[in-house]
Amino acid sequence: MELREALSHIAEIRARVAVMEGFRGYRAFPVGVSGVLAVLVAALQPLAVPNPGDDLATYLALWLATALAGALAAASGIWWRWRTENPPLSQQLTRLAVSQFLPCLAAGALVTLVIARHAPEVGWMLPGLWQVLFSLGVFASCRLLPGPIVGVGVFYLGCGALNLAWHAGGVTFSPWGMAVPFGVGQLATAGILYWHLERDDDE
Repeated sequence: MELREALSHIAEIRARVAVMEGFRGYRAFPVGVSGVLAVLVAALQPLAVPNPGDDLATYLALWLATALAGALAAASGIWWRWRTENPPLSQQLTRLAVSQFLPCLAAGALVTLVIARHAPEVGWMLPGLWQVLFSLGVFASCRLLPGPIVGVGVFYLGCGALNLAWHAGGVTFSPWGMAVPFGVGQLATAGILYWHLERDDDE
């Protein structure tokens, strides 16, 4: 019993140390690339999906592919740090960071699947819902990231709420309803990561 309690205390201490150390796996460049990609795809949306209200499947394919590309870009930063630096507690920090963000991605995928298959008439809600759920992932990750990241979470949450209200008013599937939140949000995140975590390393 004492051994089990001791191991539990050690695990708790390691988790606290990991949080204090902060997570450096998210890199500014890949995160920034995902923001630029969101803007480029928004500019292409009118050509690729002229009538998204009547072609929800193509609209979802376009933006889900964009989200996957952005996720792979962010994952590449984590993988690169893992391969090149491997700092103390990096495995625990990586597991903690991924476990904090994965639930919002899983929830977004589930909501998207349910609406696409069973309620496509409310598909216009998806951009706003994606942004609200993404904000929850950002808030969940705040303990491991620089303090100003909270502002990015608030930005995503506000954009999601505005998108829901705006689209409810009849302006559905506007490409800029995706470009502004994810473009500005990801570029701001990249700037924060660089300024607070990577700038000193470069110097």
